[in-house]
Amino acid sequence: MTHRAAGQVSAGRWVRRAVLGSLLIVLLVVGGTAFRVWEVARVDDRAKADVIVVLGAAQYNGKPSEILRARLVHAKELFESGVAGYVLTSGGSKDGDRFTEGEAGARWLVDRGVPAERSIVVGEGSDTLGTLRAVADEVRRRGWNTAVIVSDPWHSLRARTMARDEGLEAWTSPTHSGPIVQTRETQAKYIFRETGALLFYRLTKRPADDIGGTGLG
Repeated sequence: MTHRAAGQVSAGRWVRRAVLGSLLIVLLVVGGTAFRVWEVARVDDRAKADVIVVLGAAQYNGKPSEILRARLVHAKELFESGVAGYVLTSGGSKDGDRFTEGEAGARWLVDRGVPAERSIVVGEGSDTLGTLRAVADEVRRRGWNTAVIVSDPWHSLRARTMARDEGLEAWTSPTHSGPIVQTRETQAKYIFRETGALLFYRLTKRPADDIGGTGLG
């Protein structure tokens, strides 16, 4: 084998090693992120906070979807157990909607016994990041800085990450009822979805919500 041929073989080996090394790093990052999504989904932190924040999801003419209703049921339980003295419902509206997600959530809570003066509506945001920016502005305007976030288990890590990036001292108490937690197949689907969305956010600081029209908010 000539010196030139030997050099080409050696270069080829280094290229293959570099490619394999890069793939291994990608797999480790994706796998590690998926594990963190799963791990944080299992954490139910009910430490006292200034406010309980319910992240919005689809609503239909003021009636919460099953996903949103599950979050509201959990938030009402937290409120009644004294986790916080206020419940903030969030989320904007789509074209043609009569109500925002925040308004639909507040109406549901007040109709079921949460005092209207303890209910706060932030009817802004078409994705998690936009919603949490509006929520953070309202929380700070009231002189508060701590919030327990209610969403679905697999959404918890991304929501918490975004909330903290917006300056809130935030933790999560996810709902463990509703259509998203009913089967292992559904759970795996949303863990995969949230892993991709969180990595996208960390790389770009932009949202990647509602890919495929899930109605998660």
